[in-house]
Amino acid sequence: MSSFTLQAQARADKGKGASRRLRRLNDLVPAVLYGDDKPAAMLSVPHKDLMKCLESEAFYSSVISLNVDGQDHKVLLRDVQRHPAQPRVLHVDFQRVSGTKKIHMRVPLHFINEENCVGVKQGGGAISHSLTQLDITCLAADLPEYIEVDLANVEVGQIIHISDLKLPKGVESVDLHKGADHDLPVVAVNAIKG
Repeated sequence: MSSFTLQAQARADKGKGASRRLRRLNDLVPAVLYGDDKPAAMLSVPHKDLMKCLESEAFYSSVISLNVDGQDHKVLLRDVQRHPAQPRVLHVDFQRVSGTKKIHMRVPLHFINEENCVGVKQGGGAISHSLTQLDITCLAADLPEYIEVDLANVEVGQIIHISDLKLPKGVESVDLHKGADHDLPVVAVNAIKG
């Protein structure tokens, strides 16, 4: 279920000073673990391990196995605070997930077959992306790493909306639950003016 594993330790010190010491002296990142009707826990995560995970796009939309002092938790990455000028992470938030409650996530869209798109190759059109992520709800076990949008047979003037996407089993679009007027365009092939 999880391809990412992170080690963490519980921490007792609170406040800015304690967080600065943690980052400066031990190369650790302060973190918070919350959710699933359990009390929040203050943690620290090795900066080097976290940076390696953050390099992967999938890390942001995957269920992560977080090992806190020998106890495993299934979590989602909810927030990352970065230093404005240096390649450093200042703080992260993790949310526990349950196997029975649906989660709300933003998942990246991967556009495939752009180079073979009929509207571009034969019609001379240009691809215009409107969305790069999709708001979804699903159980943690059904969470996709990304959603593919196939552009192979899209013609000039054609628009692919959220309702046209093939979502994996158990995954629902948040926007479509709001009504038909929220069926937003995802990508279009427009004729080039000129």
